[in-house]
Amino acid sequence: MNEEFLSKLLQDVKDGNTDVDKALQQLRHLNPGELGFATIDTHRELRTGYPEVIFGQGKTPSQVAEIIAFMLERKNNILATRVTEEMATQVLHVCPDGIYNPVARTISIRRQEVTTPSTYIALVTAGTSDLPVAEEAAVTAEIFGNRVERVVDVGVAGIHRLYNKLDIIRGARVIVVVAGMEGALPSIVAGLVDKPVIAVPTSVGYGANFGGLSALLGMLTSCASGISVVNIDNGFGAGFLAGMINRL
Repeated sequence: MNEEFLSKLLQDVKDGNTDVDKALQQLRHLNPGELGFATIDTHRELRTGYPEVIFGQGKTPSQVAEIIAFMLERKNNILATRVTEEMATQVLHVCPDGIYNPVARTISIRRQEVTTPSTYIALVTAGTSDLPVAEEAAVTAEIFGNRVERVVDVGVAGIHRLYNKLDIIRGARVIVVVAGMEGALPSIVAGLVDKPVIAVPTSVGYGANFGGLSALLGMLTSCASGISVVNIDNGFGAGFLAGMINRL
């Protein structure tokens, strides 16, 4: 349930196209969806402008499929993250037109068109190994109506590759930079642009990388201005925030 749906429903009642009892029946969807193992926030989109997103990690394939089956009745666009192949198989039985992205580990289902602004998000990836986190960010931003321009494998070990893509990066309204190892790339990008940079540390790296901690600390202690940092491997959080900025 979103603002557009509610406005139309109220207008239909006002115009006599829908009676009060039918309207009340539809408004009952404002109550949380109780599935026993999960409580679905059915009016999050009405409050925040964005529907609830399913975090697949830790759930069983049947739980993810049941949650999506429930959400399909509400006509929202649906995004599930950290989805395994087994989860995807069950979900696609429920909804064959769902799109499973094995790199991003996401399932996206489009039930309504979202107006896309003319501005775009630049998604900059340090290395190929960072692509799963980067693609999670991209899919998240795209399902909520944003255009994403990808700039991949331009890390600091071959910095000339970054300079060749500066026109794309500088043309964006907001930039997401995904990097593992020492996490230096966001600092370099932020020093070259006049747009906000969202830095995403990944767990990619050798032993002293500490599962992404070295990249996280490097980004948090960056000397460049205009950088915000999300949690390790949190492509979803970066894509969501970038989408909100791009749509302001």
